[in-house]
Parts: sequence; C-alpha cells; structure tokens
Amino acid sequence: MGEHAEHAAASQRAAQPLRRKLEAPLELPHSSNIVGRSPTLATTTGLGSHSHAPHWRSPDGRATLLHGDSLELLATLPEASIDLVFADPPYFLSNGGTTCKSGRRASVDKGTWDRSLGVEDNHTFNRAWLSACQRVLRPNGTIWVSGTSHVIHSVGFAMQQLGYKLLNEICWEKPNPPPNLSCRYFTHSTETILWAARDRKSKHHFDYPAMRIENGGKQMKSVWRMMAPGRAEKSYGNHPTQKPIELLLRIVRAACPPGGSVLDPFNGSGTTGVAALRTGRSYVGIDRDGSYLQLTSRRLLDETGRPIDGTQLHAGPVLTPRIARAGLRVAAR
Repeated sequence: MGEHAEHAAASQRAAQPLRRKLEAPLELPHSSNIVGRSPTLATTTGLGSHSHAPHWRSPDGRATLLHGDSLELLATLPEASIDLVFADPPYFLSNGGTTCKSGRRASVDKGTWDRSLGVEDNHTFNRAWLSACQRVLRPNGTIWVSGTSHVIHSVGFAMQQLGYKLLNEICWEKPNPPPNLSCRYFTHSTETILWAARDRKSKHHFDYPAMRIENGGKQMKSVWRMMAPGRAEKSYGNHPTQKPIELLLRIVRAACPPGGSVLDPFNGSGTTGVAALRTGRSYVGIDRDGSYLQLTSRRLLDETGRPIDGTQLHAGPVLTPRIARAGLRVAAR
C-alpha cells in the first residue's frame, strides 16, 4: 500500500464516528434534470462510467452535482481524475456568537453542520476530507481551501501531515466587513486561502501571464482585495458562506489548465461551478443539502447559455499595449 493510500485508509477509519455525527440521512429530492452519461465528464473525470447516479447534470454534460456525504462520495470518484479542488469547509464557528448585520446584532450560527465538535474531532474531519481530495487529484493537481482562524490552522497542519506541497497563503481582504460590536478586538476583515499541490513531486499549473496582465503588468501579490458577494450574485438564493464569483474566477483561471476539471466537495451555492463553466472547465459539486443543489442547478443552467470567457476574469483596467506586450513576452518564455 502506497503512502497516500495508507493516509487515506487511516483517515477514513478515524472519521467513521465523526461522519455519523456530522451527516444525518437525507432523502434525495426529486430532480427533473437527471440525465444519462456525459461524454464530456466521462472524458475528464471518469464520472460517465460510474454507477452512482448524479443528482443533476447540465444539458451540455460539463457539470455534475452529487447529493450526499462528501467523504462517501469522494471515495467513489476515480483516482487522479481532478485538476483543481476548491473547498470551503465548515469553519466550526457556529457556537452562539454574534455579528453585525444591517446595523443590528445578529447570530453567526449557520447550522448544525458548522458547530465545533472539539479540536481533535474537527482536525480528524479536516484530515479525512483532505486525504480523500488528495486521492482524486491528478499528479500535478492543486487544492485551494478557504477558512478563518477557527479552522485554517488545522487545515494547514493536516496538509503537512498528508504530504501536500504548500504553494501560497492567500489573504482575501474584504473592504466592507461588518463592524466589531464589542470593541475589544480588531475588526475581522480577512479570510485565508491555502493553495497546495498534491505532493512534493507535483508540477502545478499556474497561468502567470494571465495573472500579471490582470494586475496591470505587475506580478500579482498574495493579498487580494475583493468585496463579499452582492445581491446580484444571490439572485437565485442565499447561502450563509457564499464566496464572490470574482474570487473563484481568479482561482480557476490561475490554477486549472484550460479545459480541465474542477471539484468542490462542499458545493454550497455553486459559485465554484459557475466559475468553472464560465471559463470552459468541467465541474463536479458535492453537497448534503438538496436545496442548495437545486439553487446551484439554476445558476449553472444560466451559465450554459453564456459564451465561455477565455480571456478576461472580470471588468478590470483597460490593457495598454505596453502591459499586453509584457504579458505576451512572459507567455513566450
């Protein structure tokens, strides 16, 4: 048994009691959009030949949503089939705290899935799903994991234990954070995103020229200033931990090869899937909550009618000839 297989087996065994605490049985809601095998996903991930029926699949076959326990469903995906994983796992901060929302004190509790089970059980869970993601990553694949101080240090330690190769620590700065009502702390205005390759031998993909062009001809730094999602991004429904599409577009464009495959084991509102389809990648999303998968399917159906954006992440500064030439020179090296 190889090193990764041993890690995966150990983590799966350790996670059995925790999985029973986290995952309650769910009845699969009716979906009129379940379709047959997709040549696109069969080519990119091997899902087309898998026996597990998808909860939903896009008409063009580029997106598949799976309903259920992430650990169980990750174990059914083909080994070394995914180019990029983005994960926004439970932060374990729904423990009776409060925040400021629309000028008023509000609870930060997001649901039972976000409640802490204690430091050791939280870490066991993080190591288990990270090991499962490592198994499905291609040899040169990478993973991005977002989190706050409640969870991100455990994630980083688990990555080191599993043999991931840490590449960058991105600081997402929010220019419009809610104020700190207690006035006893600095205002929380950042989240950390860890970027790591599958192992030390990985030769990860990084579209440096595109990131340099987007940044006005200069190297892009690891501090990204972006607004939280606005109303327009939540027009299909609301998720308490939804990430801005601008953030996911940058991640997918930077680190997933053109035409590659993207996986989100905690699908949520499906922003990762929107970014994948918008940039010409395929997508697999997993979630235990059928209502969020329905929300995601509506968003992804809207994306299938849009042209693929292969040139620009968002409406950024106009590129001058000098900036464009700088990016082209780098690309030619």
